[in-house]
Amino acid sequence: MDNLDNIPRLIIDLSYILIVAGAVTIIFKKLKQPLVLGYIVAGFLAGPHMTYTPSIMDSTSIEDWSQIGVIFLMFTLGLEFSFKRIIKMGLQPIIAALLVMICMINVGSEVGWLFGWNDMDRLFLGGMLAMSSTTIIYKAFDDSGIRLQPFASKVLSVLILEDILGILLMVILSALAVSRKFEGVELLHSLLKLGFFLLLWFLVGVFLVPLILRKYKKYINTETLLIVSVGLCFMMVVIASSVGYSPAFGAFMMGSIMAETSDSERISSSISSLKDFFGAIFFVSVGMLVDPNILIEYWLPIVAITFAVILGQMTLGSLSFLISGNDLKDSIKCGFSLVQIGEFAFIIASLGESLGVTSKFIYPVVVAVSIITTFFTPYIIKFADPFYARIEKYIPNKISDNKNRFKALKKRRVSRINKMNLANAWNTLLKGVFVYSIVYLTLCSAVIGACYATVLPLSRQGFGEWWGNIVCGIITLLLLSPFIRPIVIKKNNSEEAKFLLKFNKFHRFMVRILLALKFCVGCAIIYYIISFLSPLWWFWHVVASIILMVGIIYNRRIKLISIRIERTFRKNLQSREENSKLPSYGRKLKGKDLQIASFVVPANTKWGGKSLMQLNFGRTEHIHIAAITRGLQRINIPGGNSKIYPGDIIEIVSDPEGLRSFQTKLTHDVYLAEESKALKNTLSIIQVGISNVSPLCGKTLVDIDFRSRYNCMVVGIEDDKGNLQVTQAQRKFQAGERIWVVGEEADLTMLRMGI
Repeated sequence: MDNLDNIPRLIIDLSYILIVAGAVTIIFKKLKQPLVLGYIVAGFLAGPHMTYTPSIMDSTSIEDWSQIGVIFLMFTLGLEFSFKRIIKMGLQPIIAALLVMICMINVGSEVGWLFGWNDMDRLFLGGMLAMSSTTIIYKAFDDSGIRLQPFASKVLSVLILEDILGILLMVILSALAVSRKFEGVELLHSLLKLGFFLLLWFLVGVFLVPLILRKYKKYINTETLLIVSVGLCFMMVVIASSVGYSPAFGAFMMGSIMAETSDSERISSSISSLKDFFGAIFFVSVGMLVDPNILIEYWLPIVAITFAVILGQMTLGSLSFLISGNDLKDSIKCGFSLVQIGEFAFIIASLGESLGVTSKFIYPVVVAVSIITTFFTPYIIKFADPFYARIEKYIPNKISDNKNRFKALKKRRVSRINKMNLANAWNTLLKGVFVYSIVYLTLCSAVIGACYATVLPLSRQGFGEWWGNIVCGIITLLLLSPFIRPIVIKKNNSEEAKFLLKFNKFHRFMVRILLALKFCVGCAIIYYIISFLSPLWWFWHVVASIILMVGIIYNRRIKLISIRIERTFRKNLQSREENSKLPSYGRKLKGKDLQIASFVVPANTKWGGKSLMQLNFGRTEHIHIAAITRGLQRINIPGGNSKIYPGDIIEIVSDPEGLRSFQTKLTHDVYLAEESKALKNTLSIIQVGISNVSPLCGKTLVDIDFRSRYNCMVVGIEDDKGNLQVTQAQRKFQAGERIWVVGEEADLTMLRMGI
């Protein structure tokens, strides 16, 4: 035992944690429970509060590892996130997610008020209850075979929105925790600052990261991609921390940036093992904080919060989906699916712990609530259908037909807008001008800030204050010019602008006022730089700003650079969509009864090597296989003789019921470890002597068709001197020789008897 003193305490603790976590998760896997719960239980058993089992000694190091776990969890969460997907979702999931979160934040705050908790405890508790677990719900849907049902996609859309809103909530909670103020001005300042950095990091990241990966693609293999992506992740963590945000926020941002690249799937695949490992450490560390004494002391709040989560989501969650435009049945099934809290709640709880603003009992209480609600989740999801069937007869038709009324209202609104060409033109024009102005003003602010922080001190040090200001001003304006020009020029020659300029005098006048305002914004940016660096009279600053702005507008080189930057950004933003596994023809089925989906054949599938004719999916599952992708090979419209192999990507066309049935069959038609033929029928090798009466004597392997006859393979011949040689198919065997044969045990036994 003295030799253990030479081993760092962290290694001893880590070995113990992983052994306990492995054993517990195997048990939970056998019980068909989420692995997250297994990790938490393992942490509880290995934690300092469990006196009946060995405990870890260096909890500080484990906390550092768990912080890395949070970073990897948020990074992979960002990789699954897409800003474009949020835009395409429409208003329904956005409204539902906002209503669910607002309702549950209030529920959590009210429960905390009932027990007399302080404002920060109540606020953080509300934030934790607002975050349902994506991992747990996804697994519950998979286990129940309902992930492909229409309502499940609505739930998963809301969960994606909850994740991004959870990031925003963490930033707000951090700001409130630091300032201890709840004034609107402070909150507005925090939101504006957050919006600035979100937009800046997204714009710069989407422009640079895919560009670098594409340029050096031939040098980046899977190993290099892993190192580069993890390095970029931690770089953004450092940047986010330096401007006052949590590491989790920085990791999520880099993940969402890399999600827009064509390599996002490869990155997710390469980093999945790291995420699983460090994620397990994080959840184990969560379990270590569970103190049984606190659970006993706070059993009543645990019960109350559990009921608040379940009843709150069942009622308020269902109502939120109903208000957002879903029919009653789907709303109930969606609301009943959200009745638990999970990993994001733990992250918010750890944020409160790290900031020192929440009480010590909050963390273990929330963990206990998460475990209880996770256990009940599958049963409550199954209860949604009978619950709807029971109350359907008591519900007026107006409420149950809410979805149809919402669609009709939307159609009338669209029809009314289409008739209002003038209003539609103004709306499109102003929206475009606003978006371009916000984007390029953000970039201009970042360039100015960077130049003032780096270029100005260096130029003053090298050229003196006056000439240093001039050098800095020139460099800043050169860097800014491709971003100032679009603010003034973009949308000026659009179809909407041309339509309004031809309409009548009033609208022509208003369009020209808008163009003049855009020109003034560009001049104001230049004026700010000149006035900051120049001691001249303000009048000359105005004149110089106008002259420079006109020069920037008509300079062809600046125009070319600006267009190239925007085209590169658009190309990078669309790269993932262009390389998506889902083919373009699948988008035309969106909203129809038929759908297209891609499935990956598991490595342990029972379909391996079988043809489509043998599997007969068309008759048994009522699906059509449109294509099979195998590595770089793609088989379009495969015939009956085409075979399926592990790792193939299959494109299926069917209705939701057929897709769900196929997914269930794909998941269940696999070899388990205990029934795998490959594991049972292992190969053996034996030595067999050839006698004068042996059927092999004087014959070759070809003569007797050895492989087909004995289902074995001769790999070598040993002569009298003990030398072993490779067998030749045309060589005749002689009496007295010894051959080495490979095969399965049963076949080798039959061979001994026959030779």
